[in-house]
Amino acid sequence: MVKDRNSFIFRLLSTLFVILAINFFLPRMMPGDPFSTTSADEVGEEIIVMTEEQRLYYMNYYGLDRPLYEQFLVYMKNLMTGDLGRSIYYKMPVSDVIMLHLPWTVLIVVGATVISTISGVVLGTLSAKNRKKGSDRIMMTGMIAFAEIPSFLLGLILLLVFSVYLRLFPLAGAVTPFADYNGPAEQAWDILYHAFLPVATLSLSQLTGVYLLTRNTLITVTTKDYIRTARAKGLGEKTVWIRHALRNALLPVVTRTGFMIGIMMGGVVLVESVFSYPGIGMTLRSAVVGRDYPLIQGILLVIAVSILICNMLVDKIYGKLDPRVVI
Repeated sequence: MVKDRNSFIFRLLSTLFVILAINFFLPRMMPGDPFSTTSADEVGEEIIVMTEEQRLYYMNYYGLDRPLYEQFLVYMKNLMTGDLGRSIYYKMPVSDVIMLHLPWTVLIVVGATVISTISGVVLGTLSAKNRKKGSDRIMMTGMIAFAEIPSFLLGLILLLVFSVYLRLFPLAGAVTPFADYNGPAEQAWDILYHAFLPVATLSLSQLTGVYLLTRNTLITVTTKDYIRTARAKGLGEKTVWIRHALRNALLPVVTRTGFMIGIMMGGVVLVESVFSYPGIGMTLRSAVVGRDYPLIQGILLVIAVSILICNMLVDKIYGKLDPRVVI
């Protein structure tokens, strides 16, 4: 037991070190630097905004003129004290920038995860129960075709239909600008109103995976001997499906949910850009465009750690659903 725990801690620390190294070196592999980038327009033509002396001064001020290994050691040393650095663009600590935008991303990612998982399990169960029937074929064909639409294109379609043509939802933002709310309930409603389309986009983009996994797993589970035994005991069909078949079919779905959160955290960059939603994905896009190294490193670190935590929680839940699994 102690050996397994030590092995787990070693693997966790090794993974974190690799993530930190990638977070540090990957942004610096991009062409340009934060100050030459901010001195250029969208076409790439140089604009005389700061002189070369000024650029070198700021490079020295942020320590970007040092060798990479020295920068990495300083970065690791600062992380030990919880210092993520200072954003070059926002002129404020990276941790403050992240805490300002992260809650919006958590809202839409958690909402989309819950909706897509529940909907996928329900639709997959219905499809498995009606296997080889017309409704199953139609649903499966539609889901597979629907899965081929990229999330950003799906977001554009929803934006055009529900915001431009039908005018049911706002075009951009997370709240109504300069709104004067009468109470917390009205503010919460406005936030959910703006988050509806981003949540719908993320949910629909992940729905097919949960649906197919639930359907195929249930079809396999219902052929097992313990399902035949449960039916032979006289248990009702509803009890057999819920207590025996569905519970065992949920094991891979739980694992899929952990990976799905990671996929959403990657796709949220495009989705938030489509809806101009002020979450961490939109902030990461701006940081990459501006070569804001400290902010890029901080955001990627938060995303990576969030995925690790979600995977650990999935392992715990998996162990609860299947006591045979030792975590």
